[in-house]
Amino acid sequence: MTMMRQSHPIGESTKAIMKQTSAVRVLIVDDYPLVREGLAAVLSNQKGIRVIAEAASGREAITLFRQHRPDIVLMDVRMPDIDGIAATETLCQEFPDANVIILALSNAAEDIYRALTAGAKAYVLKEDTSAHLLKTIYTVAEGDVAIAPGIAAKLTERLRQQELTPREKDVLAGMAAALNNSQIAERLFITEGTVKAHVNHILVKLQAHDRTGAVMTALKRGLIHLE
Repeated sequence: MTMMRQSHPIGESTKAIMKQTSAVRVLIVDDYPLVREGLAAVLSNQKGIRVIAEAASGREAITLFRQHRPDIVLMDVRMPDIDGIAATETLCQEFPDANVIILALSNAAEDIYRALTAGAKAYVLKEDTSAHLLKTIYTVAEGDVAIAPGIAAKLTERLRQQELTPREKDVLAGMAAALNNSQIAERLFITEGTVKAHVNHILVKLQAHDRTGAVMTALKRGLIHLE
């Protein structure tokens, strides 16, 4: 498990924000106890932040948000039950003023796109420093969106890509599972000819030469994930 790197001294701009705000109430959401404990330890050292609750799943995060109405939610992406992006979408639909910061191991363009489309105000990698996380928390708590240049570049990359249809994503999942066209057709209750047509469209949209290349590109972009 990648842990957030040790921070360097907080910059003057962040200190200024800290002085201007009351304590920011934070809900931490991650299915790994050690990650939650590590984040809580980092945040508890800041006078301007108070950790009010911790959740181990997206479903628990939704319940605790309704109870506590935190100023900030630090939301992991990959979790059992309801994942972080689905939980973010639910929270932002029910509470339009919810401030969710996604914490992720992956900087895949598709994950970033889905998270920000769901309503997240920031996307932070777990390999970033705690100073960067703290600055992001205060920025989002002030009502702003905090998108780092590298994340913005990935988002721009994703927006330039052709969308896969839901059915194409189903076929792509079958390809990733090493199923042939006949097996995919049986799984999806469609004809083998229809599967072949979808595969061709997938190859064109992902600019891949073969099925293996399409799967590798999809994994890199975050369109599919290995379980």
